[in-house]
Amino acid sequence: MIPECELYVKIDKPFDVDEEWLRRVVEKTLAQEGVSSPVELGLVITDDDMIRHLNRRYRGRDEATDVLSFALLEDSDPPFINPPDGVLHLGEVIVSYPQAVIQAEEHHHSLKQELALLVVHGVLHLLGHDDEDANGELKMRAEEKQVLGELSDAGLL
Repeated sequence: MIPECELYVKIDKPFDVDEEWLRRVVEKTLAQEGVSSPVELGLVITDDDMIRHLNRRYRGRDEATDVLSFALLEDSDPPFINPPDGVLHLGEVIVSYPQAVIQAEEHHHSLKQELALLVVHGVLHLLGHDDEDANGELKMRAEEKQVLGELSDAGLL
């Protein structure tokens, strides 16, 4: 079952990505993870300069990366208080389009598959998955593979 999802998408120029396709990738990820309550999240497709700026500012790493997730569910100080609207406010996923192009070429698959992988990865982080240790990374990779399989079966890849 696909949960109700309020998805805010921003695609910077000149990048050409189908917004409806992005929505389906997010929805499949949420459904695969068993999310049943209404959710809200943002998704930005941007360039290396912006993602490098965000990575430097919020993670202290002065380098471009492929995807950043800013989860509202994580412990924070001060903590984020969800409004009493019954909607799970997940956070933001920021994807570097140029990094997706590079990685698609490196991994010998389509740009669409790489973008899907990065979006899935980011949403999994918003849902609390962590890939900082070996066990977490194995679990994350298995979840990504499952969602990508679902996307492929649905004709989205």
